[in-house]
Amino acid sequence: MLEDLEDMFPNLYGSGYRITSPASLQYNCVAWALGITTQWWSHDRIWLDAVPRSLEASALTQLFEAFGYAVCDSPDREPSYDKVALYALEGEWQHAARQLENGQWTSKLGPFEDITHPSPEDLTGEVYGNVYRIMRRLSSSQV
Repeated sequence: MLEDLEDMFPNLYGSGYRITSPASLQYNCVAWALGITTQWWSHDRIWLDAVPRSLEASALTQLFEAFGYAVCDSPDREPSYDKVALYALEGEWQHAARQLENGQWTSKLGPFEDITHPSPEDLTGEVYGNVYRIMRRLSSSQV
């Protein structure tokens, strides 16, 4: 999968990313960004009733808002906050990544592995499109 990753996400090449888990069908990027490792969250599977079941980028934003996230301006680490980056391609959401306490980002790549990567921009391109939203919520350790 390593060579495939660098073909799919050219910005990963040389970024210092690393694979951090084996492939799994138990969960996907949305679940992983929410801290869930037992369910596959998607508009056509598990979703919140209050959020439109849609691939429109705004639906993914609304999902994270329902979990207490709000739009913010910067992907930079803020110690009191959990952050996520949301990706869209041609107006449809494609991916979500979560920031780790050390400022790195973590992503679940569909049914494949989890990776850590330095920047949300590492996954931009033809597969996931671009980061369209950075969101944050007060860290659970701050509540």
